Amino acid sequence: MIELANVTKSYNNKTKAVDNLSLTVNGGEIFGFLGPNGAGKTTTIKMMTGITKPDRGAIRIAGANMADDPIEAKKRFGYVPDSPDLFLRLKGLEYLNFMADMYDVPRQLRKERIETLASRFDMSHALSDPIQSYSHGMRQKIVIMGVLIHDPAVWILDEPLTGLDPKSSYTLKEMMREHADGGKTVFFSTHVLEVAEKLCDRVAIINKGEILFCGTFKEMQERFQSDLSLEKLFLELTGDE
Repeated sequence: MIELANVTKSYNNKTKAVDNLSLTVNGGEIFGFLGPNGAGKTTTIKMMTGITKPDRGAIRIAGANMADDPIEAKKRFGYVPDSPDLFLRLKGLEYLNFMADMYDVPRQLRKERIETLASRFDMSHALSDPIQSYSHGMRQKIVIMGVLIHDPAVWILDEPLTGLDPKSSYTLKEMMREHADGGKTVFFSTHVLEVAEKLCDRVAIINKGEILFCGTFKEMQERFQSDLSLEKLFLELTGDE
């Protein structure tokens, strides 16, 4: 579960990137976080992951308070950033072992997980190669594998499908569903609204730092008395149409 209570973040002491945001993401669901560029999505995710501190408000990840016990909170989630260009001089396997070391994953268990993840993402052949030789899609896959190596209860995914080939994209979506169906949490930020409509159990739409809507797609259609697609409703809500 992810809980944000009255979270606010300002820049230059005047521009509110996130304004008094409260949100609960339950176990057992894929939660879509949607918004136009500059809406506050990235700032919210940075606060959730402990990269940026909120000016006020509380954030809990699987019961751990990010302000009071940041190390424990960070152990409970896996975060896929929107750029996969990390640790480029390491070989794929070196990177996965580094991530496993960070989270104290036992040797035998990490070996099994690396083999499973490499097989699912068709990366077994590339693990001995340096990450800087990978394509963008392969870099995205190795980052995702590193994030999942300690089997975190909460997944925080920022545009995770960018650059993935259709097979790998399907695999990741399948894994997200499996994770949520196991009672765990997937927080999923994306600009691909068609994917969000099909994949997410609930969505929140943020604009100018405020949540405009939070609920299921069906609830959104009922609220606005419309059978429009998520994409059309999103554009109407955010004033981009």
